[in-house]
Amino acid sequence: LIGSGGREHALALALSRSPEPGTLYAAPANPGILTLAQHADISVTQHDSVVKFCKTHHIDLVVIGPEQPLEAGLSDDLRTEGIVVFGPSQRAAQLETSKGFAKDFMAKYGIPTAAFRRFTSQQRDEAIAFVQELKSTPIVLKADGLAAGKGVIIAQSIAEAIDALDEIFGGAFGAAGNEVVIEEFLHGEEASVFAICDGERFITLAPAQDHKRALDNDEGKNTGGMGAFAPAAIVSDDVLAKVEQLVIKPTLAGMKQDGNPFSGCLFVGLMIDNGEPNVVEFNCRFGDPETQAVLAVTEGDLANLFLSSALGNLRSDTITNTRNGFACNVVVASGGYPDSYSKGYKITGIEQAEAVNGVTVFHAGTSISLSGTL
Repeated sequence: LIGSGGREHALALALSRSPEPGTLYAAPANPGILTLAQHADISVTQHDSVVKFCKTHHIDLVVIGPEQPLEAGLSDDLRTEGIVVFGPSQRAAQLETSKGFAKDFMAKYGIPTAAFRRFTSQQRDEAIAFVQELKSTPIVLKADGLAAGKGVIIAQSIAEAIDALDEIFGGAFGAAGNEVVIEEFLHGEEASVFAICDGERFITLAPAQDHKRALDNDEGKNTGGMGAFAPAAIVSDDVLAKVEQLVIKPTLAGMKQDGNPFSGCLFVGLMIDNGEPNVVEFNCRFGDPETQAVLAVTEGDLANLFLSSALGNLRSDTITNTRNGFACNVVVASGGYPDSYSKGYKITGIEQAEAVNGVTVFHAGTSISLSGTL
């Protein structure tokens, strides 16, 4: 298992519940993950080291949690060495790693999404002119590349949109902001659908809804997600059927046709208005914090589901129930997030919390001090 966040802790818990015996290793991991897995003392950015570890320990399956290793081509390097990987190729991962790629792809294959235009940092004046021509606000601006879930700005006025352009092009999101996507604001209610794919076939898990604003009452800056719940009632059976027919099926067919078959977890971020879904974004892995809620209501053998996906022979029978009750995930973060914030606070009360039936504390950004406390 590659990763160290709350998502990976949830994945580790799900994988550890597989009825088949085996050893789970994790890198770089976190204290919570290491209660379920053995630590693989390797750097995941050194792909040769990951390959060597997998061969030495006869690893049957590698599950890649975060997006950065996918963008770096870890899945490709592992597959080249004959190692089975749950996660898309570097080229297929462009659905997430480039907002412009994803929007062009959706336009090409008629997948419902907001109208948009793309601009490079050299086209700043053209971008400003385009913003000034827009007749309605809010205006959505997205840094093209990966920005840890924080590269989206929803401007409430033309002036605010121009300031956002200068912020993005000025380096607020690093190289991710060398290009920007400007798109119309979609009205409705957000939801997320995870599809486990093998390049052609797929199975959807419980739909979820996350909350990205840092403060109560949907205020404050966008974050990577402050909490989530599953299943999300906004995704009715009829809406899910539309998502599968209008989004997931043409996405898999289009990616295959373009020579980039998608295998792994396709995260579809949606805006739903009057029962009609539009794609806000694609991610190419499980989401955080949705995964913690989605997997809590999923029953089955996740390890074999992921393995069958990676082998190109998806086994939907490995999942017995995708909606076993309801789950809510609340993120506890240090004050000031997502801007600069203080770190190193002592965390207590985990055992007392988990003594309550149905409560699990997932770790993200934690470490154990020399004194043995979190």
